[in-house]
Amino acid sequence: MSSIHEIIPSGKLSNLQMELLKVFNRDLPDEQVMEIRNLLAEYFLNKADEEIERLEKEEGYTAETYKQWASEHWRRKTS
Repeated sequence: MSSIHEIIPSGKLSNLQMELLKVFNRDLPDEQVMEIRNLLAEYFLNKADEEIERLEKEEGYTAETYKQWASEHWRRKTS
């Protein structure tokens, strides 16, 4: 079994992690665990989509903006 420091290097749980521990304080079948993982992934994907839409509206980002970013050189030269 992994230690808390292997899973969470800081040793501290976020408010979301604490809440999930409270809600799911018992074993679930693997199928249900995967369903919950997928629900959480979909939730955060929707949040990311909402943020992108907000930025596109407020900042005027377009498909051309993303194409330009994809071709830019973002790495910094290190000493």
